[in-house]
Amino acid sequence: MINQKLMQIRKLMANRGISAFIVTTSDPHQSEYLADYYKTREFISGFTGSAGTVVITRDEAILWTDGRYFIQAAYELSGSDFELYKMGVPGTMSITEFLLDRVQPGGKIGFDGNCVSYKLYRELLENLDDRMLIGNLDFIDSIWKDRPALPKEKVFIHEIKYTGTSAGRRIEKVREEMETKGVDYYLVSALDDIAYLYCIRGNDISYNPVVFSYAVIEKDRALFFVDLDKLEDDVRDYLDENSIEYREYDEIRNYLSEIPGKSCLLFDPATVNLNTVESVNSNVKLIKSGSIVQNIKAVKNETEINCLKNAYLKDGVALVKFFNWVETGTPTGTVSEVLASKKLLSMREQQSDFIEPSFETIPAYGENAAMPHYSPNPASPVYLKPEGLFLVDSGGQYLDGTTDITRTIALGKLTDDEKKHYTLTLKSHISLASAYFKKGATGYYLDAFARLPLFKYKMDYAHGTGHGVGFFLNVHEGPQSISAVYKDVPIKEGMVVSIEPGLYIDGSHGIRIENIAYVKSIEKNDFGEFLGFEILSIVPIDTRPVIVELLSDEELKWLNDYNKKCYELLSDYLTGSDLMYLEEATKEVIR
Repeated sequence: MINQKLMQIRKLMANRGISAFIVTTSDPHQSEYLADYYKTREFISGFTGSAGTVVITRDEAILWTDGRYFIQAAYELSGSDFELYKMGVPGTMSITEFLLDRVQPGGKIGFDGNCVSYKLYRELLENLDDRMLIGNLDFIDSIWKDRPALPKEKVFIHEIKYTGTSAGRRIEKVREEMETKGVDYYLVSALDDIAYLYCIRGNDISYNPVVFSYAVIEKDRALFFVDLDKLEDDVRDYLDENSIEYREYDEIRNYLSEIPGKSCLLFDPATVNLNTVESVNSNVKLIKSGSIVQNIKAVKNETEINCLKNAYLKDGVALVKFFNWVETGTPTGTVSEVLASKKLLSMREQQSDFIEPSFETIPAYGENAAMPHYSPNPASPVYLKPEGLFLVDSGGQYLDGTTDITRTIALGKLTDDEKKHYTLTLKSHISLASAYFKKGATGYYLDAFARLPLFKYKMDYAHGTGHGVGFFLNVHEGPQSISAVYKDVPIKEGMVVSIEPGLYIDGSHGIRIENIAYVKSIEKNDFGEFLGFEILSIVPIDTRPVIVELLSDEELKWLNDYNKKCYELLSDYLTGSDLMYLEEATKEVIR
């Protein structure tokens, strides 16, 4: 099937004289998660991971993806003509290097400029003649006969009791930043930025409560470009009350083309697509900058932090009940990864203000956990056994916050390696979770705290250590991250981040321990201001796989204190066997 699709694409390429065709994992807003309509890379390659780029030439088909997906991609591409190129691995050609090597001078490179960011386009131009780039080709649409329809879900209001600030105040803060930058217009394309800015939410993308739209802030006007059929009367009244004008989604390019010459338009080139930028009047001065809204929403206010604490409390109740169910049912041989995922969803659905998962649950037993973003196959279910490790990475979207948590639990007898690797992952987690750092430190600096305990054993993991988390928004949120890749973004007080080191042994097992934390001020003294983390997640960390001798006294105290806190916060909400499970899971570990 995949090879047949490649043949169809190559026929279209030949008809247009195209030497290479690029398919990105994106929509017009460069969203991380995609509506089914925009899953073009998955359609053409069969690879279902959330990140990757395809390049098709007349005799090659290549998929680039990162370390989270190497194992999964190799499996899903097998049997097709696609070849996997591993991003970040020494010796692997970049996409640009590949194009330079494969496309002769004068050759044409095609792509859909509706789904390619302006930033990526400019990066391609650094090495390729602009006459080689053809950005108006949607070959996928030509061959995708049963392509899903675009979503038509309604927009709804996110109330101020959750947000803590009004849309009007958020617009004011944006205008203050616009004034300091000397710009007249600010185009917002990232869907989570728009949802935050206007305090609205939608259901256009699974797991992300956003709506396909654009926003433009002028000095005295705020505009919202959206499918007007998605606005019911209460939302229209709300927008009117907040002086937000609403127009049809497709009017954005006409609007941009009418901006007066010599005006200054600011936009984020990483989130605005090429075709939208090219619709702007050529006399308008383009100011390319990071997202103003992203920087504002990354720092949570007091209301948001308090709401998040409540969301994580509810999430903790659901997860304790879930793990009790897993461990009770595993010896019967009837609990599969797929069934476990469904059960966890039902547990979350019992909690107040729950809307949907924040991403697709990863229930990975045994060797499947060696794939950081594993997805079970319902057609060939894997059943849990009373031995080995079970990793569950999951999260929920609640009106009062977005949750994300990973726990790895022992289902029975473990190997020495499983115990050792679990303990080292725990040491890595504690090292960062308990760290103090000076104001101004970046995530690149903090990443070393997590990796050092593993480096001592000549081990590492091929993904970032932490990401920002939205507030009833995208589970992955910038600009902050904790990673070995340098990013000049300080980790600020009020930011919410994940702490999720792991170890993955191909063909054997995988371990990840993830908590979500917010950044708080610890102390100001003669040496400066020191920040640290307060953990939001409230789910016991399994102590059964721990080799106590590998933990320092400080690490052991951190583990016992954390589990004690989990008992104190959760015990009032649990009864019967669930409470007994919590009591057992949070018992003090004694050396």
